Amino acid sequence: MSGICGYIGIKRFAAETDIIHRMCQSIIHRGPDEEGIWLGEGIAIGIRRLKIIDLVTGSQPIFNEDKSIAIVFNGEIYNFHSLKKILQEKGHRFYTRTDTETVVHSYEEWGEDFVQHFNGAFAFSIWDAKKEKLILVRDRIGEKPLYYTQLPDGGLIWGSEIKAIFEHPSAPIPEPDFTSIHHYLSLQYVPDPWSAFKNIRKLPPASILVFEKGATKIHRYWDLAFVPKHKESEQELSNELLERLQTAVNCRLMGDVPLGVFLSGGIDSSIITALVARRCNEKIKTFSIGFEEDTFSELPFARAVAQHYDTEHHEFIVRYEAADIMPRIIEHCDEPFADSSALPTFYLSHMTRKYVTVALNGDGGDETHAGYQRYYLDSFIRLFELMPKFIRKGLYNLFDLLPEPVNIPIEKNWIAGLKRLRQVSEINPKASILRWGSYFSHEMKWNNYTEEMKTRVGEDLSEDLLAEWFDRAKADAFVDKSLYVDDMNYLPGDLLVKADRMTMANSLGARSPFLDYELMEWVARLPVSMKLKGKRNKYLLKKTCQNLLPPVILKRGKQGFGIPLGKWFRENLKPMMKEILQSELFQNRKIFKPEYLNRIIQEHEQGRTDHGKRIWTLLMLEFWFRRYIDK
Repeated sequence: MSGICGYIGIKRFAAETDIIHRMCQSIIHRGPDEEGIWLGEGIAIGIRRLKIIDLVTGSQPIFNEDKSIAIVFNGEIYNFHSLKKILQEKGHRFYTRTDTETVVHSYEEWGEDFVQHFNGAFAFSIWDAKKEKLILVRDRIGEKPLYYTQLPDGGLIWGSEIKAIFEHPSAPIPEPDFTSIHHYLSLQYVPDPWSAFKNIRKLPPASILVFEKGATKIHRYWDLAFVPKHKESEQELSNELLERLQTAVNCRLMGDVPLGVFLSGGIDSSIITALVARRCNEKIKTFSIGFEEDTFSELPFARAVAQHYDTEHHEFIVRYEAADIMPRIIEHCDEPFADSSALPTFYLSHMTRKYVTVALNGDGGDETHAGYQRYYLDSFIRLFELMPKFIRKGLYNLFDLLPEPVNIPIEKNWIAGLKRLRQVSEINPKASILRWGSYFSHEMKWNNYTEEMKTRVGEDLSEDLLAEWFDRAKADAFVDKSLYVDDMNYLPGDLLVKADRMTMANSLGARSPFLDYELMEWVARLPVSMKLKGKRNKYLLKKTCQNLLPPVILKRGKQGFGIPLGKWFRENLKPMMKEILQSELFQNRKIFKPEYLNRIIQEHEQGRTDHGKRIWTLLMLEFWFRRYIDK
């Protein structure tokens, strides 16, 4: 786990140590252990390294035998031992024990097809001096980030985080991309390949960027297919699933530093804890976070698993004062980012780093095994929409009058669910996550945007971005297509951004066994009934792991990693909310009409509607403006 950066072909600035050093220093949190810099003719590459594998000889950049190929690498290759053996048999000589050297020799052996041989989480840049070719690569799911900007003179600047790019004197001036902000309001993140800044882009997951003679080409090297379906019996599939899960966990236990597990008390992190405990002889370390508000805290469930496996268990309680770090979250994301669970994830990572250098997590279990309620609610809503329109409209108006509780997780808040039915009916069913998870539908935005904002963004529909992925899916079933949309968008755009930035903010490495690409490919091809049977989510996963977990974990319903925003903004954080959203500075952004902002504040104060997540989304946007645009 590290942070990388570099630049090439910028006529005004030759390769200079001072520039690449400043770029590296801006991301020192990603790699506090050491800095590596290499300067070539018209190119500079740098890295801040967090030492995990080969602590002594694994310094970067790493080169091939004649030093014509150089690499800076962020991430891990989990199958590098077997790859190294193959490459040695082909005559390649190794000088370190690190997985990074395997990437260099793989490029020598297989060219741009080398990435097909890797199972891991990574983002890296390779410079081939003989061919004068730069290659940027990002892993299949998007666990590791990579941003870039191409300059008018043909030069290229790149980095693990946007802040590294801005350290270069030729970087574009920070300007907001309002179309990206428009999508952020609906998605709660900026989707790739865009960023919140004009002229800066994300390299999408499963992509290779080749920069040669001033020209840039990008292509995808991987996709996820849901067909053909497995035809084995349920028991045979269960046996193989357990074997594949254990394999995915085992290869993520490698390293020369202490490891632990994020244990939320949900089924996914509990399964990872169980599989780690099965593999390790010594007592494992687990880490959990909770809230003073019992309805949001999952600590009792985490304790049950920790006691079941006799782990060395650590807990942290989040109170409303934790929201003081909202601006700091934005500084680590560099973009507006509205997944409020980033806040507890930051504190969880901070606590965990005191004990270990790497933590395994349960990310990806819901998106691969159909863990969200909306996967079966989508079929229910299709029946609801068969009602005559006038009846549905009357029900919507009735639901809007219901007072909404603010101290209940969304999964348990049935009044919020009823109120959401109007929005659900307005949004394309191919954009399932926007139907059930967005807090700014297109109609809501368009009715309340200022005229200036409408002019900036045009008629772009955020749901169309997801619908395009839905239509692209190599799948037959509606549920599988929805899973594909989540795997290609929500996972890399939201969950993996949160996991990477909040762990790396604390110099902690994160590993996600459910996102092992070979496991994902196999799970995708499970029959839909093995993922979703009636209202039973994660059917085969739960059946497979039922003997590994305490009964209380298997019986509990899904609860997201949410925080009590509604209560906080009605009580302790109310002054901060009003000061920012009603400020002249925010209203002069001319995004939403002032009367709309005043209305959601009033409705939230009066308890008519829980606008907690909308308010959070707007606050994070304003913190971003103040940190990056106003300065």
